[in-house]
Amino acid sequence: MRSMTGCGTGAAKQNGWEVTVEVKSVNHRFLDIGLRLPRTLSFLEPVIRSGISAKIKRGHIETYVTVKNADESSTTVSTDVELARTYYDAARRIAEATGAENNLTTAELMKLEGVNVLSEREMDQELISGLCAEALEHAMDQLVDMRTREGAHLQEDLKIHLEEIAGLRNQVSERAPMVVTEYRDKLNARIKALNAEGIDPQRLAQEVALMADRCAIDEELARLESHLRQMDAYIHEKDENGKKMDFLIQEMNRETNTIGSKASDLFITQRVVSMKSEIEKMREQIQNVE
Repeated sequence: MRSMTGCGTGAAKQNGWEVTVEVKSVNHRFLDIGLRLPRTLSFLEPVIRSGISAKIKRGHIETYVTVKNADESSTTVSTDVELARTYYDAARRIAEATGAENNLTTAELMKLEGVNVLSEREMDQELISGLCAEALEHAMDQLVDMRTREGAHLQEDLKIHLEEIAGLRNQVSERAPMVVTEYRDKLNARIKALNAEGIDPQRLAQEVALMADRCAIDEELARLESHLRQMDAYIHEKDENGKKMDFLIQEMNRETNTIGSKASDLFITQRVVSMKSEIEKMREQIQNVE
């Protein structure tokens, strides 16, 4: 079992290029990959999506990629001398026309737009893609490792809640047959207290049978027991069962609600309330299971 929460960072270097990839994940119903790439790095998107989907199946993944070139020779400066002369001539004409001093220096000319142009060495997309794949693999290994550790904690917590629900379900199962018996005894006691004579035993039996039918929860208890066994199997499996567990916890909640609505017994009602509380705790945890 793995959680859907985690993070990881990886880096790779070659020929002066360095690629760093950072990934962060939170829970999500499906695999949702969020990329923050500048236009110049858009060619990396297929590499990133493929690398992430190969490692995990669910979760919202935020991905950040940084590409740096540590080679100082990769940056060149080109100067447009003709444009600089044009700027200077324009400044001289203005000075002559206005009588102002022409104090345009070489340093100031170099700052004017278009005079100097910085050029970066063109990216080798094949090299950068390979470095990105390598860095991403390191980051994803860290992410999966963290999600696995978090999943182990989730597994232990879910087992505790599941065992508690199973115990409460068994208490309800043991109590259920007594409800009808106690109802019949109470009904007979009321009849005797009223000194009612001539009560048809068959009519009394019918009343007890109707009550037994209304509060019968054998089927719900059987289905709940089946769900508990299935949930226990999912908890101990290594597959990505988050979606299945999410569906199953809804079915457990539905059966528990039905038991509560049918039961006309304080003892059972109290156990149902406790079961619903434990189921809700499990539901919250399952939201973060891959």
